[in-house]
Amino acid sequence: MANSMGNRLGRRVWGTVRRVARNSSVAGMVRELALPPVCLFCGRAGQPGLDCCAGCQADLPRPPGSCRRCAISLPGNTLLCGQCSRNPPAYDQAVAAFDYLPPLDGLIQRFKFSRDLAAGRVLARLMAAELAWRRTPRPDLVIPVPLHARRRFRRGYNQSALLARDLCRHFAGLPWVEALARTRPTAAQSDLPAEARQGNVRRAFACRNLPPGTGHAALLDDVMTTGSTVAECARELKRSGVRRVDVWVLARA
Repeated sequence: MANSMGNRLGRRVWGTVRRVARNSSVAGMVRELALPPVCLFCGRAGQPGLDCCAGCQADLPRPPGSCRRCAISLPGNTLLCGQCSRNPPAYDQAVAAFDYLPPLDGLIQRFKFSRDLAAGRVLARLMAAELAWRRTPRPDLVIPVPLHARRRFRRGYNQSALLARDLCRHFAGLPWVEALARTRPTAAQSDLPAEARQGNVRRAFACRNLPPGTGHAALLDDVMTTGSTVAECARELKRSGVRRVDVWVLARA
């Protein structure tokens, strides 16, 4: 009898624990009490639910002005850079949350090359706050820039897909889909001069899982340098019927 009562009591207790754990707000409070947020930039106390302090978030490198088409930093009130005025890219608008400068660049490298997934979650939260503050137009879905299967296997993950997953959690109901595939291995863009990058990725992508009726998509990548990769991705999406393709990047180099 005692064992039976103990078993029933144990089941009730564990049932209560599971219900509490399903309550994200309570679970979040428990996590913060056990593991208080610590700023990944300076090591001081972070903000509630964010491993970044308010001071470091405010000091992140933001462009004073940028091209409305490709997001490259521009002085003054210039709306378009010379390159976009002469030869507009295949995408319709690029939005860069930050400039690729210290200390942000170091945290991106930790996420991308050192498997620091906690850094990725912080970066996604910071990017989401920046996009919301700028009232960035909301797309039908977010599409991460793909890695080739070989590189994804070596790295263990696609950093752009993880960024998309964590970013979309901060925008209610915004889906993300790995709708593009890299059809052939290419050299790392960072290893090539600017003039060789466009040819390196030409016809390197294909639509595989694009939801029917997608009219407005946002391509998501971690860093944008020349824009050759996202431009080629945008061409493929538009060939597949997407009318508007924006580019969202964490940082612009």
